[in-house]
Amino acid sequence: MVKYLDLKRINDSFGCELTDALAEAARSGWYLFGNELHEFERRFARFCGVEHCAGTGNGLDALTLIFKAWISLGRIREGDEVIVPANTYIASILAVLRAGLKPVFCEPEWDTCNIDPARVEEKVTERTCAIMTVHLYGRACRMDEIRDVAEKSGLLIVEDCAQAHGAFCKDKRVGACGDAGAFSFYPGKNLGALGDAGAVTSDDKELVERVRMLANYGSSAKYVHPYVGINSRMDEIQAAVLNVKLGRLDKDNGLRRRVACEYMKGITNPLVTLPYKEPDERAHVYHIFPVFSPLRDRLQEHLASCGVQSLIHYPIPPHRQGALHEYASLCLPVTERIHREELSLPMSPLLTGEEITSIIDAVNTFNG
Repeated sequence: MVKYLDLKRINDSFGCELTDALAEAARSGWYLFGNELHEFERRFARFCGVEHCAGTGNGLDALTLIFKAWISLGRIREGDEVIVPANTYIASILAVLRAGLKPVFCEPEWDTCNIDPARVEEKVTERTCAIMTVHLYGRACRMDEIRDVAEKSGLLIVEDCAQAHGAFCKDKRVGACGDAGAFSFYPGKNLGALGDAGAVTSDDKELVERVRMLANYGSSAKYVHPYVGINSRMDEIQAAVLNVKLGRLDKDNGLRRRVACEYMKGITNPLVTLPYKEPDERAHVYHIFPVFSPLRDRLQEHLASCGVQSLIHYPIPPHRQGALHEYASLCLPVTERIHREELSLPMSPLLTGEEITSIIDAVNTFNG
C-alpha cells in the first residue's frame, strides 16, 4: 500500500538532527517560554516576512486569538460578521464562533477552490468587520483582489495559513498578506510538529503582544491578569522540532511541486479533473493534491484495490455539519460540488518515482 502520508518516513529523514534537538530540549530543564520558542518565533517571522510571531497551542487557537485580540483592542466587536470561505475545514468557522462573531459563508471559485473575491464584495454589509482567507490545499488566495475589497470597506484580513506554509502571493509569503496570519503545525502539515502547535504572524506589534497575553491566561506579568485569556502555549519540545524542520521547508515544498508536476503530466483519465495549475509555481505548496470526479467514491475504492491510499478533504461541508445546523438551509452549490467530488492523492516530499508511477497508473486505469 502506498500510504497517503508516511509521517514516520518524513521524521526519520531528519535523522540525528531531530533526535538531538529533542534530547537537548528535554535536558534543558525549561519547557515553556524558553530559548527554542523564542528562536522559532524569530525565525518563522523572518521566513514569512513579518515583524512578529507568537507561538500558540494549535492552529484553531491561533485563529481564535487573533479575533479575540482585535475585540480586546477595540477594533471589532462581538456580534460582528466575518466573511469566510464556505468550503473550508470547520476549524476556520469555529474560530469565528468562539470569538463571539458571526460567520458569513462565501462561495469559492471552482477552479482554485479558494474564496472568490467577486463574491466576497457581494457579502459585505455594515456589520462586516473582517474577511478570512483560507489558502486551501496549499494554494495562495488572490490576495491583491481581496485586499482591494477590504480597503474599500475598511475591513481587516485574517489569513488561515494552516495548509500553505511557505506559499507565495506574488512577492509575499502567506501570513504576510493580510493584517494577521494563523498557522497550524499539526504533524501532517508541510511544517509539522510532533503534536499540536500553532502561531500568529503579523507586522502589528500591539496585536501580537495581545495574542501572547490572551494565550497565557490573559497575563501581562506573572500572576497579573488584566484580560480573560486561555491556556494556549507552544512548548519547547514542539518549538525544537519546528526549528529543525523549518530549515528544510522550502526544499521540501519544492519536492512536493515535483510530485504535483508528475501527477499533472501523467494523469490523463477523462473521468478525473486535475487541479488548476498556477502560472507562478511558488503560489502552491501542495499540502494536498486534490483531484475531482463525479464518481469519487468509486475512484477511491479503485485506488485502494490498486494499493493506493487516498483521503477526502472534506466529505461534509461546514454548513451541513450538525454543529452548524443553523446554516443547513444555505444554497452553496460550488461548495457542495467540491465536497462531493474531491479526492486527495498521496502527497509527500519523499514519494519515490516508483510510488508516483503506481499512483498515476492506478488513476488512469479507473473506468468507472
